[in-house]
This record gives sequence, C-alpha cells and structure tokens, in this order.
Amino acid sequence: MRLLQSLLSLNRKGTFAHGIHPPTSKSQTDHLAIRRMPFSEKMMVPLSQHFGAPAKSLVHKGQEVVRGEPIARADGFMSVPMHAPVTGVVEGIELTPTARGPKAEAIIIRTHHAASQQVMYGADYDWQRATAEELIQQIQKTGMVGLGGAGFPSHVKMQVPEDHQIDTLIINGCECEPYLTTDHRMMLEKTDSLLLGIRIALKICGAERAIIGIEDNKMDAVEAIRAKLEENDPISVGVVKTKYPQGSEKLLITALLGREVPSGGFPYQVGVVVNNVATLSQLGELIPNRQGLIERVVTIAGPGVSKPGNYLVPIGTPLRFALENAGYFGDASRLILGGPMMGNTAASLDVPVTKTVSGILVLEQTQSSSEQQKIYPCIQCSRCLDACPIKLNPSQLGRLAAKREYEVMADQFHLNDCFECGSCSYVCPSNIPLVQYFRIAKSVNRERAA
Repeated sequence: MRLLQSLLSLNRKGTFAHGIHPPTSKSQTDHLAIRRMPFSEKMMVPLSQHFGAPAKSLVHKGQEVVRGEPIARADGFMSVPMHAPVTGVVEGIELTPTARGPKAEAIIIRTHHAASQQVMYGADYDWQRATAEELIQQIQKTGMVGLGGAGFPSHVKMQVPEDHQIDTLIINGCECEPYLTTDHRMMLEKTDSLLLGIRIALKICGAERAIIGIEDNKMDAVEAIRAKLEENDPISVGVVKTKYPQGSEKLLITALLGREVPSGGFPYQVGVVVNNVATLSQLGELIPNRQGLIERVVTIAGPGVSKPGNYLVPIGTPLRFALENAGYFGDASRLILGGPMMGNTAASLDVPVTKTVSGILVLEQTQSSSEQQKIYPCIQCSRCLDACPIKLNPSQLGRLAAKREYEVMADQFHLNDCFECGSCSYVCPSNIPLVQYFRIAKSVNRERAA
C-alpha cells in the first residue's frame, strides 16, 4: 500500500522551494543524436579524474596498449582504475595541464590509426548471479565515477553503511544546467542500457523501488522510458518541474519523496541512494561485458561552434581536437567545461576531456560570466535569499567573506551546506561573485583543518 501511494504521488510534479529559471538554451543540441568523435593522434589520460586517490600507472614508455586495456590500477578503495581509450603506444607518463591550473600526471598514448580501435578487453559477466559485494568490486574495476560532474567513485557511493536501510533508488535525469543535453539523449537512445544499469543498482543497494526524476521539459524521454517498463515494474518515472538547480540530489529527493536530508548529511540517512542517468546507463553496458570506462557523451555547444552536438568522446581527447571537430573558430572569448552555472572555465586548449566533463561550451563573454563587470556594494535586496535553494543567507555570507571570517561562515552560517549552484550570483544586481567567495572560504577552511 505504501509503495502504491508513493507511485501515485509521482503523478504530481514535484519541486523544491526557491531556485531560479535561467534560459535553458538546449534547443541547439537536444534534437541531435549522439555521434562518435574521431580519435585524436595523441591521448592524455590523467591518473586523477575523480574524487579520491589518483590511480597508479601499470604501463611504461614504449609499451603497446590496446583499446580497453587497464593502464592504471586503483590505489585503494577510494580510487578507480584507468583504461586505454585507444590502441596505440605509450609515449610516457608526464605532467600535463589540467582545467583547474596545476599540472598533474597523465599517461600519454600515441594512437595507431591503422588499428580497428575495437575494444579488445572484456568477457561475459552474469551479474544476476553475483552478490552485492561482488558487483561493487566489479563497478570499481570499470573505473566508473559519477558522470554528472562530481566525479565521486560510483562503487563507493553504492556501498551503504550497514546501519542504514535503503528503500528508494533515485536516478537523476533532470539535467537542469543550461545548454547540456547529454543525459536527455542518453535517456532517448540508451534506454535499455539505462534500465539494466538501474536493475544492477537496485540489487546492490537492496531498495524496493527506483524512481527516475525527469524535468517536464523532457517529456519525450519520459515517454521513451515508460514504454520500456514492465507491468508492476519496481522502476517508475517521476516528472518534476523545470527549475534550476532541480538536479541537485538533495533537492531532487525533496521534490520526489518529500524527504529532507539533514544539514551536513547524506542521502542514505533518509533511505535513498542517488545516481545520474549517464552513470547507470554506462554501467548497464560495461558490467555485463567486464569492460572499463573509456569514453563518454559530451555536449559541445554555444555560439562559438558551427557543428554543435552530443559527441561520444574518448577520454583523454585533447580539448583543442574536440573543439576543432565541432567547428570551433577560435573567436568566442570564453570556454567552460560543464554547464554555465557550475562548470569551470578552461584556461588552456591543451587539457584533456576527462570522465567528469559533461559539456564543452564556447560562449561570448557577456553570456558566460559577469566576473569582469564592475562589482557594486550589496544593497540588501534579498534576491539571493529568495533564490538560494537550501535557504542560506548568501548576503550575510558574502559580507563575512569580505572580512575573511571564514570559520564563522562555516560554524554559524552553514557554509558547507552550499553546493555552489550559482543561483545567488546569477540574481545579484550588484554583480557580487558570491560563489567565488564561498569557494575561497571553503578552501581556506580545509587548509586550516589540514
């Protein structure tokens, strides 16, 4: 009866308090099918593409590798392995540029263009006969991390503490960031893989049901998935209102279930595990074949590219190569990896596409940021309070940041609950870069704690 009532409630479009409605800007790519990106002559595979310890290299200079072969092992449980995105030869292990600035170790592979580039590694795997523990180990072997952008190792996220019971698996298909349409296309084109990945995740976490949360601007995806569901299927679709940042896992839990994750807490504390649709869709393909993550779908869009679309890009592809294949003219003034609200600017075209890159946006300066506009004093208009989805006081936090009262921000004003969605900065009439202030405060507090 409880399950029936919960499923019936999904007919109502849920949402959360506050939030904003920026232009979605998705029409450039949401109708375009996924297409494969060519293989670059050189691949750069960073040993750290995830939250946790970097992987440890298994290869050496001059070694021949084939596509799909493990080239780096996980360094402990909070780590994932890396796999060769192409068949080629290892040119070395070097320090290479990263999107965030500091250089990091990466395995450099020269591509054999005469090779077929078929995935040579893999074997059949009967996941239905495996235990939850064995499936968690298998997920780690795939090298899978959250493809929504956070990069948290998927096997760690699915391993719930023994003293907590999970009743619901939520699959995040909101994709509320402007411009990005990778998840939308995955739900339309990889529906079977998505449902298989969900069934694997259900077995691991022991939940009685799974709900795919999709915003109401993607009703074609809703219909495509519902058409594949069986009678009395534990998987259902919950339609939620289109609003930013609906895709935040804690806010999606509230929208779908009416549950609130406690401050500083985790979804499993309210009986929920959340995963991104792209993550589970990839697991649905990789797990049955014992293969590793070597490519991902990336939205390349914006006024600075002539061939926008959703591209299946080998991990390690140089950003410059990916943009050239999408028709980048080099005349737009700002590059963003991810979405315009939470993504990071790319200071160099010589960085590689990694597991966490969901989008490459080429935007005009006025479209991408207000950082270079003049910053005015706070006028206490309260727009940031009305926008903040977790009901913080960004104005007060901003004033404390200006005084470098970083510990007060965390101890008294819940700074660490901020997930840096950018809603406050977006609505601020004074152009105050609040999110940047909060990132600095968190960074300083982490350094002091260390």
